[in-house]
Amino acid sequence: MTDGLRVAAGRALQHLLERWTSSRLKGMLSGAMITAIVQSSSAVTVATIGFVNAGIIGLEQSIAVIYGSNVGTTMTGWIVAVFGFHVDIQAFALPAIGIGMALRLTGAGSRRGALGEALAGFGVFFLGIDVLRSAFGGLGETIQVAPYVREGFGSSLIFVGIGFMLTLLMQSSSAAMAITLTGAAGNVLPLGVAASIVIGTNIGTTSTAALAAIGATPNAKRVALAHTVFNVVTGLVALAILPLMLRGVVSFQTALGLEDEPAVVLALFHTTFNILGVLLMWPITTRLTEFLGHRFRTVEEDESRPRFLDQNIAGEPVLALRALHRELERIGGIALRLARGSVSHEPGTLQRTESDHAAVVRLADATGEFAVRLQESRMRPESAELLQQALLVARSYTEVADLAESLADASRRSEPIEDPHLAEEVSLFKAAVIESLDADQSPAGEPASAALAAVESRYEDLKALLVRSAAQSRLPVRQLAAHLDAISLMRRLARHAVDAGRRLRALAGSADADVAPDFASGEGNVRKPE
Repeated sequence: MTDGLRVAAGRALQHLLERWTSSRLKGMLSGAMITAIVQSSSAVTVATIGFVNAGIIGLEQSIAVIYGSNVGTTMTGWIVAVFGFHVDIQAFALPAIGIGMALRLTGAGSRRGALGEALAGFGVFFLGIDVLRSAFGGLGETIQVAPYVREGFGSSLIFVGIGFMLTLLMQSSSAAMAITLTGAAGNVLPLGVAASIVIGTNIGTTSTAALAAIGATPNAKRVALAHTVFNVVTGLVALAILPLMLRGVVSFQTALGLEDEPAVVLALFHTTFNILGVLLMWPITTRLTEFLGHRFRTVEEDESRPRFLDQNIAGEPVLALRALHRELERIGGIALRLARGSVSHEPGTLQRTESDHAAVVRLADATGEFAVRLQESRMRPESAELLQQALLVARSYTEVADLAESLADASRRSEPIEDPHLAEEVSLFKAAVIESLDADQSPAGEPASAALAAVESRYEDLKALLVRSAAQSRLPVRQLAAHLDAISLMRRLARHAVDAGRRLRALAGSADADVAPDFASGEGNVRKPE
């Protein structure tokens, strides 16, 4: 039923998530609505994980969607309670299965076929409820669970565990809810026992997300952990005040004029404690988001966080400029590593291209924000000039990262050169580019300009050789443009890398000359109060 509804809805549900998660409240409402439509909180959770990884929604909005999906999944209990025990199931379940399968067989691969699959699943679901109702109706007269139930938290906890195991084994909280509600309606399960099992099924639904997060991305693990935290906290609170909640739910049911049946009470109980969980977790969602943001961090994510740009030293220009220089060195190291990997095109290096590029961009943005804070302090003109140079260095390394990513994309699309002589010349050109990158990083400031001149010379020779090879049919003409673009990107990459290194070394020299003496004397660049 869930699969059919998802396919039949097409991209409509996806668009809803994209458009209705701009705030926490919208995210929660869309999560509840979509879960009620597709009858699967797990499906919504998996979709939410995908949107977080794609950067469409943030972690905080995804947590709100999780809240809503837990409220929306309570719709299953209401469907069972309202339709499962008051409608002649045989009268519509079997026709629904027949019509649904006819649509499925005649419209395979289309939306009509998916709708038929959902309709057939809907019929089978209620047919199963009818079988359960008949079975539990007979068992209710012969099996009594009540004599074995002991009062207290420990007894309730056992039945919570039973509900958890039911959901874990079947991987469906809807199926576990159907069994629990029909068991209560057949007088096999006392109301308190059934309520404890409902709490267990609610916690057990986190198992799907937890299993999906094994070996997944950090964001997937964070969303799965948020799902687990919400359901466990909600379940423990509901379990702690279980007798009080049941009395309140029964009173509320009477006030609403609903029928006095165990299934209706349990459906209302399920909805009530999930809404209570949202109310409890809502005020601490921001803190939960911050907590999760520091969990499951990868090396790449940690690398994209500034190590030296402490906001506490933004008011001390001497210390701030030194920290800025060290952070720029880090940015340069990542950018040049990215450049070498895209040029060498060795196995394993291109996989890091995206993460390295993202790290350089984030660090450059952080550098810009830190510079803005630093400009607000009272700086000498010399220090302000150094700050402008630092921003130019960050910009140059960002250009290196952009070019390296473009080169990596071009390398993935291009075909290898089969002509041995031509391939050797390309390899020599790549070696010259990498040499210019290595010379740029040398502590003594070796003449990177000489290495860059070698790159320029080899570029012109290789460009002419590629064109001649295409004219002589040694290189397919369709490949010529791609390889010319690739070597052009390499040349530009070398230029920007050498320029960035030259600026960084000049910045270090200026800082030593203009800043260090003031720092040594204890005066720094901060003006004394007049």
